[in-house]
Amino acid sequence: MRSANRLHYAWIVAAVTFVVGLVTAGVRAAPGVLIVPLEQEFDWSRATISFAIGINLLLYGLVGPFAAALMDRFGVRRTMTLALALTAAAVALSPAMRQAWQLVLLWGVVVGVSTGVIGAFLSAYIAARWFRRRQGLVVGLLTAANAAGQLVFLPNLAELVTHFGWRVMSLTLAGTVVVFVPLVALLMRDRPHDLGLTAYGAEGEPTADAAPQGNPFAAAFGALAPRPLRGRWAPQVRGERRQNASATRPPNRPRATGKVARISPSSRNSGDGTQSGWVAT
Repeated sequence: MRSANRLHYAWIVAAVTFVVGLVTAGVRAAPGVLIVPLEQEFDWSRATISFAIGINLLLYGLVGPFAAALMDRFGVRRTMTLALALTAAAVALSPAMRQAWQLVLLWGVVVGVSTGVIGAFLSAYIAARWFRRRQGLVVGLLTAANAAGQLVFLPNLAELVTHFGWRVMSLTLAGTVVVFVPLVALLMRDRPHDLGLTAYGAEGEPTADAAPQGNPFAAAFGALAPRPLRGRWAPQVRGERRQNASATRPPNRPRATGKVARISPSSRNSGDGTQSGWVAT
């Protein structure tokens, strides 16, 4: 039995998520210090650079529902580890950029999607899965990682760009992200019952169900679709629910309305066995 004084593993998961959110926020803040150096070196317009940043912001918000579905299907640890590895690869390849489309691809698409996987939704996701008590505290702390990451990284990134150039800054940032990839792989866990635990504050409650099966993208579209269209994304689930409901439904019985009707005197002895002048209908 777990000791009452022992640190619950949910707090370790929350700490890892906080640090990863901190680093991710730093990566997302980096384009702000790249605008002037890229404009001066490649003569790219600010509209072109801002377009890449806009794609980044769009994908960062758009990927959230699909990232949550991927975490449900394949696990938080795998998804976060892959997202951090893609982020580090995109930032590390930045010094090799020569064309504007490469900026859009690396910082707009790859960084936007990979950082969106570890987006703002992750605070509520971790709090709901690992905590039954102190959920508000955990959500607040993990949400604060976004602002704290910009506060920590922006001044240092600007200092590196000023003294050593934007290429050194990019490689330093990529190395920082790489450091946390094994940290997530070693310490992150998908669910409390993977360690034989319940969620923090849920002692005595039954353990959670296993990971859902099926296409995670279909599940995400099913959650986002309007109510009349949701059945198109999950017809199999709907059929299974109908079968289960039919199996547990009691057999049909005549429904009594509580009303009575008067039988005519001629029908009392008509041979049908009815002797009373009243019958329930």
